[in-house]
Amino acid sequence: MVSFEMNERKKIGLGLTGFGVCISLLGIIMLFDKGLIAIGNILFVSGVTVTIGLKSTMQFFMKRSNFKGTVSFGIGFFFVIIGWPIIGMIVETYGFVVLFSGFWPTLAVFLQKVPVIGWVFQQPFIRSFFDRYRGKRVPV
Repeated sequence: MVSFEMNERKKIGLGLTGFGVCISLLGIIMLFDKGLIAIGNILFVSGVTVTIGLKSTMQFFMKRSNFKGTVSFGIGFFFVIIGWPIIGMIVETYGFVVLFSGFWPTLAVFLQKVPVIGWVFQQPFIRSFFDRYRGKRVPV
């Protein structure tokens, strides 16, 4: 069994990632405030970098299979910076889904084991949807 050691650097990285997601959501709630969304994006990317390390981050974003997601995320961030936050968030969301598509099966297994909402994800229709994508790609 692989052990996941939680040292101080990883705690800081997860905190930065969480703050980045929260600030981005706050920017969306505040009618697509480009400043909050940009700060959220910077915190998210820096949090991922601090959590898994610079070398692993570069390998993840520069992998050939993740190229489309990386470019989409970067173009979306550029659109947010120049003042088109709605278009930027749409492009960023597409890039995020493509980049992290390898993590969806792991997320599905986790959600099936959550006590309160797990029964929803264990329904046959939803379970067959998640089983279709299980084992397609391995992230990082």
